[in-house]
Amino acid sequence: MTGGLLLAASCANKTATTAPAIPADKDIESKIKDVMKGMTLEDKIGQMCEVTIDVVLSDSLKDGLPQLSPEKLKTAIEQYRVGSVLNTPRGEAQTPETWYEIINGIQEASMEYLKIPDIYGVDQNHGTTYTTGGTLFPQEINMAASFNRELVREGARICAYETRASNIPWVYNPVMDLGRNPAWSRIWESFGEDPFINGAMAIEMVKGYQGDDPNHVGPQSVAACLKHYMTYGNPTSGKDRTPASISLPELREKYFQPFKVAIEAGALSVMVNSGVTNGLPFHANKELLTGWLKDELNWDGMIVTDWADIHNLWKRDKIAVDYKEAIMLSINAGIDMSMTPYDMEFCTLLKELVDEGKVSQARIDDAVERILRLKFRLGLFETPSTNPKDYPLFGSQEHAMKALDLAVESEVLLKNEDNVLPISAGKRILVTGPNANSMRSLNGGWSYTWQGTDDPKFHAQYNTIYEALRNEFGEGKVVLEQGMDYVEDYGKWEQVKNVRIQSAVAAARGVDVIVACVGENSYCETPGNTNDIALQPEQAELVKALAATGKPIVLVLNGGRPRIVREIEPLAKAVVDVLLPGNYGGDALAQLLAGKKNFSAKLPYTYPRWHNAIAFYDHKPCETVATMSGAYNYSADIDVQWPFGFGMSYTTFEYSGIEVDKAEFSPEDDITVSVNVKNTGNVEGKEAVIFYSSDLIASMTPDVLRVRGFDKVSLKPGESKKVSFTIPAKDLAFVNYEGKWTLEAGEFTFTLGDQKVNAKCTSTVVY
Repeated sequence: MTGGLLLAASCANKTATTAPAIPADKDIESKIKDVMKGMTLEDKIGQMCEVTIDVVLSDSLKDGLPQLSPEKLKTAIEQYRVGSVLNTPRGEAQTPETWYEIINGIQEASMEYLKIPDIYGVDQNHGTTYTTGGTLFPQEINMAASFNRELVREGARICAYETRASNIPWVYNPVMDLGRNPAWSRIWESFGEDPFINGAMAIEMVKGYQGDDPNHVGPQSVAACLKHYMTYGNPTSGKDRTPASISLPELREKYFQPFKVAIEAGALSVMVNSGVTNGLPFHANKELLTGWLKDELNWDGMIVTDWADIHNLWKRDKIAVDYKEAIMLSINAGIDMSMTPYDMEFCTLLKELVDEGKVSQARIDDAVERILRLKFRLGLFETPSTNPKDYPLFGSQEHAMKALDLAVESEVLLKNEDNVLPISAGKRILVTGPNANSMRSLNGGWSYTWQGTDDPKFHAQYNTIYEALRNEFGEGKVVLEQGMDYVEDYGKWEQVKNVRIQSAVAAARGVDVIVACVGENSYCETPGNTNDIALQPEQAELVKALAATGKPIVLVLNGGRPRIVREIEPLAKAVVDVLLPGNYGGDALAQLLAGKKNFSAKLPYTYPRWHNAIAFYDHKPCETVATMSGAYNYSADIDVQWPFGFGMSYTTFEYSGIEVDKAEFSPEDDITVSVNVKNTGNVEGKEAVIFYSSDLIASMTPDVLRVRGFDKVSLKPGESKKVSFTIPAKDLAFVNYEGKWTLEAGEFTFTLGDQKVNAKCTSTVVY
């Protein structure tokens, strides 16, 4: 397989010398010109405005269902010429038929008044999250933990199919924020802490969503929207939508690079980071929006804001005196479409700015061409609506099995002392903890509602952990006593009620094994901010009280970010981190605990042991130096609960015979590194093979490790396979202090499992 991803261009590269990220289609470009000729300035500006669905909904329901308001719709489309609508009616999932009726009504009005189709967008973070009966997959953090490219692409393809069955052509996914602060409330929406994995998984999702031809996205596919460009996942405070401070080399090498490779894979749109980086809000950063993204990559896609973020430039960030100036700053920086989302004053003010010469007609034309290009690529002019009757596999068993497969491959075994797992048939089991009987905590946010919901009308047909274990081991063998319940009110997701620890202790006396399900309830974005990443105190007390019974504990961690479990981890014989595995996560866990399936997932982030000892696998050498001798007698050790890439199995794997095809290489060479992987245990298993490199000496202190590739292999007992990775030598470059990609002469170490091999670069090049 090929492990390498292409390098980002240097700041100096221009569109004249860079091949287009997406080759232009002459027929589409001709059609864009024809449409533009007939558009007034008001028409063009309206295309740049996106409003939420509530703006055009009636205040009353029809047969209990939301319906369009003809008057509001006419105002939005005929008067303001609005070109895009987003979000789900009344904040919750709708049936495919309701979606069809609402969006088809918008399209009919748009074609009548504008002769241009609307483009409707929703967040679909982990499958068909806003359509009832659709297939929910594990969240992105689980997708990363699976290290299974094929399943991730297939999940995105199924999501696209079911989204078009809902008459929706555009999804605000994948999320590509590097999860570099464990307190951040959106860690679970990301692919974890590593830039290579983020880029690789985003490529799979883009291909799954859009198909193989970004110029012709068929009626079973959707347009992807990469978000949130970029650095959103590492706020200094750990709180959502607060500032980040990122050096230029790291910004380009680790944060920009995943977006670059996903753009080159054909991604049609990008959503911008809601925060502030190095003092400047991203929505006003022309260098990064127009320079790096559009010009360097020669990309003709479309940039959309996040929710009300042009307003935030003046209301929150104080870089503009009013809304009008904020619009000027953002549009001139490179924003093409504004998610306003509740008002259409944007249209009036932007026209004034053009009339005053503060925003050029050329900038307007460029933005509108990008929007029209997206609509043509989606085939919306020819087919504005897609009908659910044409999608017979919507919510099918076939799709459900793929979601179950991904859940199985995404739950991480972190500890298994005395082979307490798998649990033998006939054992009596206590299932306890606030996460034991909750679909909301399995799914997380962006599940039927923004914050996730406990409403059984959406997920009564799926199994909680308790229900799945009861089905697997027998109703008479499984007892439920949670010991406490979550408070389900909005904004109180961290709180518990009905604490009854002694009831759980009493129930434990009659069982053989305790499965303690702890972690978090669902949350999303700013409401999910926390001041403490320790496991909630009552949950820790529950585990301690249960441990005093002497019964073996299987600790199941279920939440969107790592919680400090330093004190209770030693009390458990086994630990499984299920993360947020979706509607089939309980079933997957039951199969894994019973030994019917084997664990194969690995952590996509470093799991901290201490609040203030936050580390990443790609840290600097000074963070792990040996004890200093002499007057300064100290050590700088990294002490984590579990390292990045850690995950156990019911079998064992042995690595041997690592080889590199070139002991010396030039910057123009490709390098192939291979290793033999053998299943040395007694059961079949899958091993995620992660390929690392280390630059031993560099002019800027190098990272101790960097992921350069990964693969997942299935091996029967005793079976061995040779796994190879080929990367361009240029992929070993780093970004120097001046922001230039640099590959220096010197020695590199390549690591696969416990095997290492060295090779030497013979010359230095700066790109």
